[in-house]
Parts: sequence; C-alpha cells; structure tokens
Amino acid sequence: MEMKKGLSLILLLFSLSIYAQSPLRVSDNNNIGWYTTTGTVKFASKWSLHMEYQWRRDNYITTWQQSLLRTGINYHLNENAIARLGYSWIETFPYGDHSINKFGKQFTEHRTYQTITINQKIGRFDLSNRYMLEQRWLATYNNAFSSEVDKWTYVNRLRYLGRVQTSLKGKTITDNCPYAALYDEIMIGFGQNVGQNIFDQNRLGVLFGWRFNKNVKIEGGYFSQILQLARSVNSQNVFQYNTGFIVNTVWNLDLNTQ
Repeated sequence: MEMKKGLSLILLLFSLSIYAQSPLRVSDNNNIGWYTTTGTVKFASKWSLHMEYQWRRDNYITTWQQSLLRTGINYHLNENAIARLGYSWIETFPYGDHSINKFGKQFTEHRTYQTITINQKIGRFDLSNRYMLEQRWLATYNNAFSSEVDKWTYVNRLRYLGRVQTSLKGKTITDNCPYAALYDEIMIGFGQNVGQNIFDQNRLGVLFGWRFNKNVKIEGGYFSQILQLARSVNSQNVFQYNTGFIVNTVWNLDLNTQ
C-alpha cells in the first residue's frame, strides 16, 4: 500500500511539472545509442554485488554523450524484493545544440543512491517496479575558462521505473528463449538547487531479448529519453528529445556455496 501511495505521488508530481512548464520551449533533438553491461555477483545467501557500466553515445555511436559507472551492494529481502545501497561516477560531455553545462564543458558527477526493486509474476507477464533515491554532486564552473571545479552543486532526485516482459515462446522465459520487454522511467528532482527541472527526465524502452541461460541474456531495441535542462536559454525551458537504440547485456555469477 505504501509503495502504491509513493507511485501515485510521483505520477502526480510528474503531471504537475509538465503542465507547469512555460509554453515557450526550446527543443533539442539528438540521435543516441546506449550500450550497457550489468552484472550481479552473489557471495552469500542474501548478499550480492552490483556492477554496471553504460557507454552512452551521441550520433548513435560516433561521439560521447555520457559515461556512467555504477556499483552497489544488494540485500535480498526475499525472492521477489532486493534493496541496494550504491555509488555512481558519471562523466557528461557537451552534445546537441544546447549542452547540459552552460559553458559547453565536460563535467563530473558523483552520486550515492538507494533502491528497492519488487518483482512479481501475473500470468505470463513478469513485472518489475524499481524505486530509487539519489544524492547527486555535480561539478560546477564559474566560467568557460575554469580549469578546476569551482564548486560542487548538490541536488536530490527521485526515480521510478516500471518494466513488464513476456516470453515469445511459451508462458515463461526459459533458457534459449526470446522475449519482449517494455519499460518507462520517470525522474523528479527536488531540493533547493533543483533549478528549472523538477521534471528531470523520462525514459522509454521497447526491447527484444534472448536469454541464453539463467546467468546470461542480451536485449536491445528502441530507446527514447526526454530530458529537461536545469537552466533556461533566453528565458525559455530547454528540452532534449533524444531517440535511438539501447543494447543491454546482463550476467550473473553465483559464488554462494551455502
């Protein structure tokens, strides 16, 4: 019940933020390609390590958009729920007509985060709900000629990701089995430094995948990212509409001998 209330609040904030935006907007359209690898190493009955790297590219593959390294430690509450505490290191590069950094500089971001993921099966569909809270420190520069970070700006962000997937051969996803997946993630910024983007991002993915076995799978497909910049340009809100594709590889390693 509490999770449902939390999701309702997120969706309400998302709706209010969208309708509260100025009708004067700047649109920045980009073609992107995201290539990710995610691994889980289980070392005890209820504990595992999370390791993830995302190689995010502009113009599908030719230039940098972002580099993201994410690590964490998982606690398996039960078969269907996992809690995680972790850290992320991100490098964001200038791309598009209006870069995220107003001086067109590459900048670093450090994050700590907490998540809980709840999985369930309804008929032939596997459902996943992930709730994430992030604490973000973004490198900030006073001018375009700064060679060192002038300050670190702290912001908070709340994220919700819902995903549904189903087998394309039979009623369950098994070894050597194709599947289809659909997910959407909403991100809401909050705190005194949130800037223009209380609505931070929305991400949508439509994927087709192949599970080789319980430890290895690969998936890919269409990906859309709508991102609002924290700053305005000529008193107008800036929205990036980034579309392209995403390729995910997922692997698991169980070292638990209990």
